[in-house]
Amino acid sequence: MPSDGTGKAGLFVSLEGIDGSGKSTQARRLAEALRAQGRDPVLTREPGGAPGAEDIRRLLVEGDPDRWSPETEILLFTAARRDHLERTIRPALAAGRDVITDRFADSTRVYQGATRGDLRGLVDDVHALVIGIEPDLTLILDMDPEAALTRGLARRSGEDRFEEFGLPFQHKLRDGFRALAEKAPDRCVLIDAGRDADAIAADIAAAVAKHLV
Repeated sequence: MPSDGTGKAGLFVSLEGIDGSGKSTQARRLAEALRAQGRDPVLTREPGGAPGAEDIRRLLVEGDPDRWSPETEILLFTAARRDHLERTIRPALAAGRDVITDRFADSTRVYQGATRGDLRGLVDDVHALVIGIEPDLTLILDMDPEAALTRGLARRSGEDRFEEFGLPFQHKLRDGFRALAEKAPDRCVLIDAGRDADAIAADIAAAVAKHLV
């Protein structure tokens, strides 16, 4: 957590979870809460968060579900993440600003590494070589896959390629994220996202408060 010299250290927070679990809403609320405390967070997302990464995003989230193989997706996501890291995340942290990202490497570990084949080793190897950092805190929003899928498809955002893999895929994703939380308890906090937004935001604020300097 680099400091800007004022005594405030930048905190790197990621929000993870299945499609439709409310990550974007809660990431925005967290950023607003930190601003109310006098901090200056950067709110960003993946894939995306930088110009080149946003171009790659359109390749990944639009189109037919079978557009890419899992191996190709791993490389595309990592390319977008590298651009995001270079142009957005590292400069913000170096300036002592908090970074809140809607998804980071854990999504690739679960979506491509665990649910569409046994590719976790490849994901981890590429991540170590090209990215090399983890968030200080990862908030995993956990909720019923059927309810989340209904919510996600109702958005009709045009970015529903992964939702179109269907409910069994969403169940696999949930299992993958829950397993990740168990394996990395020092970094990951499981949040019950099946409640009203205020209750979820309160739990997130409490988890983040423990890491603020």
